[in-house]
Amino acid sequence: MLVALAVLVASCAVAWVFQDWQTSLIVLAILVVVYLLVFYWRWLYVAARTARRDFTALFHYIKILSLSRRLTKSNSAIPDVFHDVVLKHPNKNCFLIDDEVWTFRQVEEFSLRTSAVLKANGVKRGDVVGVMMSNSPELPAIWLGLTRLGAVAPLINTNQTGNTLLHSINIAKCDVVIYGAEYEEAFQEVKNDLNPSIKLFKYTHRPLNTSGTAVQVADSANDFTSMLETTPPLPWFKSEGDGFNGKLLYIYTSGTTGLPKAAVISSSRMVFMASGVHYLGGLNSKDVIYCPMPLYHSAGGCITMGQALIFGCTIVLRKKFSASAYFKDCMKYNATAAHYIGEMCRYILATPPSATDRQHKVRVVYGNGMRQAIWPEFVRRFNIKKVAEFYGATEGNANIVNVDNKMGAIGFVSRIIPAVYPIAILKVDQETGEPIRNSKGLCQLAKPGEPGVFIGKINPKLASRAYLGYVDKEASEKKIVRDVFSFGDSAFISGDILVADELGYLYFRDRTGDTFRWRGENVSTTEVEAAISRVAEQRDAVVYGVEIPNTEGRAGMCGIVDIDDTLDLDKLLKDVSRDLPKYARPIFIRKMTSVDMTGTFKMRKVDLQKEGYDPNKVSDKLYYLDPKLDKYLPLGLEEYEKIISGQIRL
Repeated sequence: MLVALAVLVASCAVAWVFQDWQTSLIVLAILVVVYLLVFYWRWLYVAARTARRDFTALFHYIKILSLSRRLTKSNSAIPDVFHDVVLKHPNKNCFLIDDEVWTFRQVEEFSLRTSAVLKANGVKRGDVVGVMMSNSPELPAIWLGLTRLGAVAPLINTNQTGNTLLHSINIAKCDVVIYGAEYEEAFQEVKNDLNPSIKLFKYTHRPLNTSGTAVQVADSANDFTSMLETTPPLPWFKSEGDGFNGKLLYIYTSGTTGLPKAAVISSSRMVFMASGVHYLGGLNSKDVIYCPMPLYHSAGGCITMGQALIFGCTIVLRKKFSASAYFKDCMKYNATAAHYIGEMCRYILATPPSATDRQHKVRVVYGNGMRQAIWPEFVRRFNIKKVAEFYGATEGNANIVNVDNKMGAIGFVSRIIPAVYPIAILKVDQETGEPIRNSKGLCQLAKPGEPGVFIGKINPKLASRAYLGYVDKEASEKKIVRDVFSFGDSAFISGDILVADELGYLYFRDRTGDTFRWRGENVSTTEVEAAISRVAEQRDAVVYGVEIPNTEGRAGMCGIVDIDDTLDLDKLLKDVSRDLPKYARPIFIRKMTSVDMTGTFKMRKVDLQKEGYDPNKVSDKLYYLDPKLDKYLPLGLEEYEKIISGQIRL
């Protein structure tokens, strides 16, 4: 740079002395351009390729911050924001489910009736009222009603029973729990183990439980439906909680790595999540959005509910996801947008082709977890114009969105204005999940093409950058990394391994802890799962590492669904060998009748990993890859003992 500067000064001086100052300026301009082209041509190339993407996103990001600033100023909680939406179009359809139609006015009236019932039962600001209900308009209406009183609403996973259900109620410190009648058996099972001070209210769905419905006799003292039918709604009043930055909901993690943890969601966090997808994902208030997602999770319960409660969209609900009904429902309700998550798209793609595949009005699908391997076929078959894949941890403080339909990307980090949105990818030890620090003790940015962990920088003074974490403060602290880029700063560390390309597009690689080393190489479970599902007719496949005594690293094992025992392992190995390097091919295969899934279509692998390839613990058929024959052979007790003793070397 010093040499270049010296040449620049000398050239300008010569031009000035022998010509004039105007010529000197021309020489200066030419040399500056030459300098930039010689030394910064790659940056200029990236800027030219990404400027439109980055500045479009920046424009929408400013809109998100403007909305957040306005609601901060008015200190509006979500029930207050929803009230403003109701005033704009009270008779517009808010929720559609089966043959029921709920207008915005009806949803708010139901929520005010809920406020009246709970207030009469002593619920007040700071109380915790758990809600465990199937997908229905009443679910968001009930939590709107109780949060208006200043209470917090844990949304309990409807798949939970026994000790897990007890754990979810206790970790949130519930004072009251409202549950759907369909979960009566689950609550009867744990009732005696609950703190007797916890009030239990049972809700029985009857179409449009509003003042116009005929009142039925209460079937018990805790009949919440009867209470609603016999109590007039309160007049509207501003929320009595802590406003925009106060606690609103607790959303439980899926529990793929242990018991669920309750993440804190404030009104500001919900607005940030929902508005990010709304603006950056290309949605608008006229959209009819199809949502078969469980409403106890942040994807359906915050992001899609936010489209109705904050932006006035119409939401089509379905009680339970059905792959064959997905686009048929979109046709039935004239949906213009649709939500997906996890493995949904793979299941939908696995349905037989139909003449109705393209006879819908859906222009954009949004969600997270669409595998890159099926992305092109999905958009081609169903004629989807835009896929707004997004990424964000429920408990975190940062979300990213694929704004320009880049296939496989979950978002981007700007290469030309990186400081605008405070996220980063850090170099990390992929086995321990710990950031790799430099000689000064600070973290290092991952280079393009280098896997790293996603972080969101924490700024407690900004609602959009605050980190709320979990109800369990100790668990929250574990997700914070300190002294990141300067001493004293901090960031939320997601635990997710991403990789950025030269243009800044981000791609999901794996979870820290899921990546394992074998034969001196890092193996991505996500990559292997995608490859196996693709060649095995989109079957469910879950990959994890298992230990072999006296062998470095962990060997890959794949549990794959094969209900009727028709999976040809010779063909599987041949096909997967074309996609995966030798070190990534599973050493062990477990044929299963089903895979344990979370309510948000994430595969549980903790128990599978514990059972490993031990025939004493596993009743399913097991196989191992014989390195000499290059073939999967049955694994019984005799083979297991030989592997453990080292007689069979893998």
